[in-house]
Amino acid sequence: MSSLSVADRLSAWRYAFATTNPPAQGVVDPVTRWLVVTRAGVLPMTFVSGLIAVLLAAVAVVSVDWLNIVLAVVGIVVAHLANNLMNDLTDTDVGNDTADYPRALYAPHPILAGLVTRRQLVVGILLCQVIDLAIMITLIVRQDWWIAAFALGGLFLSWAYTAPPLRLKKIGLGEADVLVTWGPLMVGGVYYAGTGTLPWAVVVTALVYALLPTTVLMGKHIDKLPYDGRSGTRTLPVVLGEPLAKAATVGMMVLYYVGVVVLVSLGELPWPALLTLGGLPTLVWVWRRFREPKPVDPPPNNPVWPLWWAPLAFIHTRRAGALLILGLAAWAVWVAVR
Repeated sequence: MSSLSVADRLSAWRYAFATTNPPAQGVVDPVTRWLVVTRAGVLPMTFVSGLIAVLLAAVAVVSVDWLNIVLAVVGIVVAHLANNLMNDLTDTDVGNDTADYPRALYAPHPILAGLVTRRQLVVGILLCQVIDLAIMITLIVRQDWWIAAFALGGLFLSWAYTAPPLRLKKIGLGEADVLVTWGPLMVGGVYYAGTGTLPWAVVVTALVYALLPTTVLMGKHIDKLPYDGRSGTRTLPVVLGEPLAKAATVGMMVLYYVGVVVLVSLGELPWPALLTLGGLPTLVWVWRRFREPKPVDPPPNNPVWPLWWAPLAFIHTRRAGALLILGLAAWAVWVAVR
């Protein structure tokens, strides 16, 4: 490891962040290891939730506490890290994650692949929770007690997603969990931390954006259908069946664009938010793939096989979300300089 150049390390980090997998030469250093263990590659969806709140607050006619907003964004990103670790821990403990389950196939499983011990995973979870506890207390002191409702609500849904006795994922409620978490709790919580207010338009905007991360989870659960169906894990795609689940996933993607257009037409989002419509060509491309059968053999340039539908949904989410942020940022700059 010591002989690795800075360029080699950066290359390994980029690959691990982009694919949630170690590079061809394996885990080259602790940073690469924890990028893989925490599945850091999916963090941009959470960061976009935070940025939406930041940019909406920037153009709002209210006073904004920017330190609070920054702390809240850090808090939701750390909470997402903790959520990923908690899911792997609880799914392993209840016997859901096994060597032949997709979680251990599309990327090395933290425990099963020996990347970390169970104790190290628990320590990682506790460290994230301590950081978030400190942020929550700071924001309560600087804002008010409603901050606790957002923080503890997020913690509860994160725990309930996989942990007994609720195990929302197992009873078809995991997708609703993600919709609420990535929407009102993340976007709404960050906005409230900075402004002390939560207009209905911000909540609706949050729900509209949260449709995108939910499509990624839907895609992932469609990929896991053959495994979840026989194990009794009744995710929403298991309940709906593959054809209807795929249609619902694409429907959520379409509904996202409809939601943005409606909010702009009502004057609740600035017109540059329509830049996100630049994601429609990607939607069409993804839609066509969703109408075709899954490849039998691993296609090239797919490091997370056997996942197929989830990466397609993630590509669309990344494109549409980035364009939404670009549009909101352009409007915030315009408002600031005019």
